[in-house]
Amino acid sequence: MTRSLAYERDNALNAICPYFTMFPLEYPLRVLEHHKNDAPVVMDPFCGRGTTLFAARKLGLVARGIDASPIAVAIARAKLALVDTEAVLELAKTYIVRHQSAETPNSEFFQYAFTPKVLQQICAIRKGLMAVKRDSDTTVLLRAAMLGCLHGPLNKSPERRSYFSNQMPRTFSAKPAYSVRYWREHGIEPPEVDVLAVLHRKLTRLHDDKLPAAGTIANARHGDSRLAKSLPTDARDFSVVVTSPPYYGMRTYVQDQWLRNWFLGGPDHVEYANDFQLEHTGTAVFAKSLGQVWKNMARTNADDLDMYIRFGIIPSAKVDAKAVLRASLEESGVLWREVSVSAADTASSGKRQADHMAAGSSAAIEYDFHIKRI
Repeated sequence: MTRSLAYERDNALNAICPYFTMFPLEYPLRVLEHHKNDAPVVMDPFCGRGTTLFAARKLGLVARGIDASPIAVAIARAKLALVDTEAVLELAKTYIVRHQSAETPNSEFFQYAFTPKVLQQICAIRKGLMAVKRDSDTTVLLRAAMLGCLHGPLNKSPERRSYFSNQMPRTFSAKPAYSVRYWREHGIEPPEVDVLAVLHRKLTRLHDDKLPAAGTIANARHGDSRLAKSLPTDARDFSVVVTSPPYYGMRTYVQDQWLRNWFLGGPDHVEYANDFQLEHTGTAVFAKSLGQVWKNMARTNADDLDMYIRFGIIPSAKVDAKAVLRASLEESGVLWREVSVSAADTASSGKRQADHMAAGSSAAIEYDFHIKRI
């Protein structure tokens, strides 16, 4: 069986923070290999953790990304940053000293999730990053590394611990009440970890010496890709789109990342607002909402536009994925030509999402579309 690119050391930067909604690195790399000789600018209007941006950078291509989730954008920006491990660790040390009196949450969840010392240091770094007016490669990498270390499974060996928290999933944040109940029932205590040592282990795995410095951290933007304002004039230079929209029926991306959202400055509890998400109240409404994104992508100033779309449906939705995607293209009001459509090579990420959403154990049904603007 072929080893996934995700496990190769040269791609460690792409794995700086786990994120359960993602497609494998192989997909954008394979697509972009066909275009790299033309040196296109690449766009991903649902950039997630920035896998398309990382793939483009590996090939020396400039890439842009938009995402409605601040967590996704924080991680995606790291894929465009230049790595300086010592500078990131020094900044973390500075924040811990400077903000040692930072306020900490006192809810039952936080009392069970972290030891007092660990929580204090997390909050000190959080306060320092929240005060940043203009990001640098160093602040971007520290933020993404902290998000990646914030929660995950316990390791019995102290020198191998990779996360700050009590026992938790690493790809999504379990809800507070469930977490506290689980820890109580199993008598699990939070680990007294060395925050800087955990960060050091994370950062020393990152290698960007073989990565071209293509684009800047500002190329990953927080916004609603349905809206024209998410695509300013200076960003309408792309000719290749590689993306994977949210699966129809999945509505809780932000809620499932609530703890990481808190670290970025959000509330210390779960909120259920969906202001920036595609509408899921029916396939027709969803297609219309997604069509607004394709219409926005068609506003590029490039002479040609190729869109590569991996699109899936969770099994419980019981709708035709190809029909929904084609309806969204029609709703855009733009003339498109369907070059090809095929079953995706793997739906492992889809299965991970389906499992998390309690949608059954079967993998999501995924298709790869190649669409050209006429």
